[in-house]
Amino acid sequence: MDYNKSVEWLLTQTPVFQKIGAKAYKEGLGNSLLFDAHAGFPHRQFATIHIAGTNGKGSVAHTLAAILQASGLKTGLYTSPHLVDFRERIKINGRSVTKSFVIKFIKENRAFMEPCSPSFFEVTTTMAFKWFAEKKVDVAVIETGLGGRLDCTNIITPKLSVITNIGFDHMKQLGDTLEKIATEKAGIIKPGVPVVIGEHTAGTRAVFVRKAAEVGAPVLFAQDKNRIHSKRYKDPSLVVYDAEGYPELESCLGGSCQGKNANTILAAVEELKKRGFVISEQDVRKGFKDVCRMTGLMGRWQKISEKPLMICDTGHNGHGFQYIAQQLKEIAQTSQAGKLRIVIGMAEDKNITEVLNMIPRNSICYFTRASVQRAMDSNVLKEAGAAAGLKGEAFDTVEKAVNRALADSSEKDIIFIGGSTFVVADLMATVKKTIPN
Repeated sequence: MDYNKSVEWLLTQTPVFQKIGAKAYKEGLGNSLLFDAHAGFPHRQFATIHIAGTNGKGSVAHTLAAILQASGLKTGLYTSPHLVDFRERIKINGRSVTKSFVIKFIKENRAFMEPCSPSFFEVTTTMAFKWFAEKKVDVAVIETGLGGRLDCTNIITPKLSVITNIGFDHMKQLGDTLEKIATEKAGIIKPGVPVVIGEHTAGTRAVFVRKAAEVGAPVLFAQDKNRIHSKRYKDPSLVVYDAEGYPELESCLGGSCQGKNANTILAAVEELKKRGFVISEQDVRKGFKDVCRMTGLMGRWQKISEKPLMICDTGHNGHGFQYIAQQLKEIAQTSQAGKLRIVIGMAEDKNITEVLNMIPRNSICYFTRASVQRAMDSNVLKEAGAAAGLKGEAFDTVEKAVNRALADSSEKDIIFIGGSTFVVADLMATVKKTIPN
């Protein structure tokens, strides 16, 4: 099989949560442990940092990887989902896993995989660990896929665990209260391994304190110490923080939620330095400023064009979208701003009403559907939008919705594209055709 056929086999022969949702979720670590043993326990051959959380874990994982890379370490990075190319999930020093390795891995392990029917994520996790081991990385930053306790990445014993925050998402799998969800995320806390908690409530803090005490893990609540004193924007996608120990700290991640992520990252850096990692101030500055270039991170308050200002973001639940909505309101209220246009699509298993109610009522909406099975029909989304007081048209593809928004816009208008990771993925796949240079 060539590369395209190999990925096609993965996408068709293994259940993919990204495409079909809960049906692809396999509870338990049985397959992961079997596959890991079959592959020769590759994850034991390098140091790891484990990242979980409802929102922000991708930004935190990528930035920590960039900082570690800047410090001179050969750094692996395993994240999900991908936006354009499957290989985005597995990187070393910002470079994606090679096509030849993907082909080889599937060819050599297909006979083992077919009888036990692993999930897509179980396969890709073992693939990532094997690639990192073969290339002899010094450290790998590993992002959970869903939850923590039963997530297939949870076979590792990391040098540091990070839990960014807890919000309502994937409730069918993780529970219907913040405390239940926190209990699942807390499953990555390991005996003696320090854990940084980015954000917490009184209820979730109690969960983390209890779990950490059970296993004898040092716990640090980043929220207890505000390392970010203020921020200002150079442009919508470049923010400058006045951070403790890092005055004028520039970051290419400009979303308003990133301030809390930055605080979590700085707390994690403090812990890593205590654990023997040699990280300089310049390493931190480079990681924050150049994370997108160094790791290939896309879709986090990313500026696509200037006139009109077009921004996309992968925030896809109420906990994350609240920051997007507030930032859009602030931009739209500036004196030079034109009309606010929202290209939005969502997955069927999300709280649609919660997100729609956050969209400014004076915006013009372009309701759309991403090209995955989980995506909500654009006409159904339009009806839900109308019930929430939003006006707009329905489009059956993201490309059509973006093209219409562009055609309708003046140079002063603002176009936001999001509501779902899959909407941003479709945008990125067609960006050269739809967005002027």
